[in-house]
Amino acid sequence: MPHFAPKAPRSVDILHEIDYAFAPMMCIFLKAFGLVFLAEMGDKTQLSTLALAASARGCAYPRLAVFLGSAFALAATSAIAALCGAWISERVPERAVKAASGALFLVFGALFLREAFVAGGGAQ
Repeated sequence: MPHFAPKAPRSVDILHEIDYAFAPMMCIFLKAFGLVFLAEMGDKTQLSTLALAASARGCAYPRLAVFLGSAFALAATSAIAALCGAWISERVPERAVKAASGALFLVFGALFLREAFVAGGGAQ
């Protein structure tokens, strides 16, 4: 009886294809998670959620209600941002988006600095 080398099952090939397609998505997922997680730490959304949870009375599960409400709100705003970002990327060149983002960042930074110096100068 001849000896045949076992052939790798087709499922192994499929798993390799899934891994190849999954890796870029996982990379983007981890970048998005890390960016939003770090950006949201200590911001006013987190602090207002903390205050709401501390003041929630008369609810059987106040922490769960606050968590679900804030989680769904963050998910909704993130979905809107992702959809708008996809829509913009189809219509506006990436270079223009980066230039506009940089310009807005500089404008807001200048406004915040101006407000800090005007408020600081008036308080003396």
